[in-house]
Amino acid sequence: MGSLTYDRVVVEFDDRMLAHLQLVIIQKLRRGESFLLSWRDAAVVGDGRSSAWLHPAIPLYFKFAGGHAPTINPKWIAQLTRSANSAQGLVVTAEESAAVDTDAAARVEPSIGIRVAAQTRATKASVTEH
Repeated sequence: MGSLTYDRVVVEFDDRMLAHLQLVIIQKLRRGESFLLSWRDAAVVGDGRSSAWLHPAIPLYFKFAGGHAPTINPKWIAQLTRSANSAQGLVVTAEESAAVDTDAAARVEPSIGIRVAAQTRATKASVTEH
């Protein structure tokens, strides 16, 4: 499990997912664009949804657990990029959804549950598939 730390919030993602999110997030922030990042929470934190407003001026830290970079799936990157450029912002979705529906720019459904913890309380989090 890798993690994304933003302000005082730490969210853990599978390294493969985190690598894809990193590419899309950095692409937006390099352009000076702010946007919303949303994900589905794991059952252990209420099984709801969470969002964070990402802004280029706020430090962002990516920590990968594994020692090698995963192979990048261009279809998944394209789907995540369309989502990031939409009015609803970047919604974390499973890789399988990119293979099923690569042309649905307007419809991106969250399918990953993520546990988030404020860094001041705890830094342990987990990802669960729904």
